[in-house]
Formats: sequence, structure tokens, C-alpha cells
Amino acid sequence: MSAFVAQVPLRWTDQDAYRHVNHARIVTLIEEARVALAFTGAGEEGLTGFASGLLVAGLHVEYKRQLPWRADPLRVEITVRDLRAASFTLDYLLRDGSGPDDPVAVTAWTRMALYDLLAERPRRLTDGERDYLKRHLGDVS
Repeated sequence: MSAFVAQVPLRWTDQDAYRHVNHARIVTLIEEARVALAFTGAGEEGLTGFASGLLVAGLHVEYKRQLPWRADPLRVEITVRDLRAASFTLDYLLRDGSGPDDPVAVTAWTRMALYDLLAERPRRLTDGERDYLKRHLGDVS
């Protein structure tokens, strides 16, 4: 089991007047990494259910250091925890650079809920979705 890794590019407009990446942009970078995991990565394996109804039910962000703009992408590592019937939590490490040894600048989590948009109600994970997410379970120590 290992973290899902996304390389997320920064845009010039991600920085604010203090010349570091703005809070709202950090949340967008987290979202882009989540899309890579749940839509792109899962979709490449034929799992399209996340793209048709995956909602953020909770969000928490903590800053460890300022994150200045740079031309190189950021490395975002995502692990899964609290895998339940119709929800799970994603933990994020945003590194201050694109490498696995670059310092962690931001930690975050999102609690995700599966939702059937047509039926307007929560839905359960399929066996395929559960197996996909299990490959990215975080340390259970």
C-alpha cells in the first residue's frame, strides 16, 4: 500500500500580495490532486463512479511553512483512511517542491461522501472502488 502521488502545477495567479500561494489556491491544488486520484486514476482502471457523485463533506488544512510560487509542480501525496460503506477520508501532504524528500508545506484532509446525483441520496462504494482505495491506505499504526 502506498500513497497516490500527483504532480500539481502552480499558476502565476496562485500567489497573493505576500508572494506565497494563497489559502484558497491551496484548497484548489488539493482538489486538483483529488481529481487525479478519484477521476483520472480511477477512470483509467474503468472506475467511473467517483466522477458521477463524490462530495466533500469536510475539509481541514494546516500550514507548516509558506509556499512560494515556482515554475516546478508541487508533489501532493494522498493516502486513504476511515474507509467506510459510503465515505472515506483523504489525507494530503503538499511538499515544497516536486520531490519525495522536499519538506512538507501543507497537510490537509477531506472527508468524502459518495452520492448518487440522479437518485439524490448517498450510495455505497462498489467492490472495485473499495479495492482501488485500499491500495492507498495510510499507515494504520
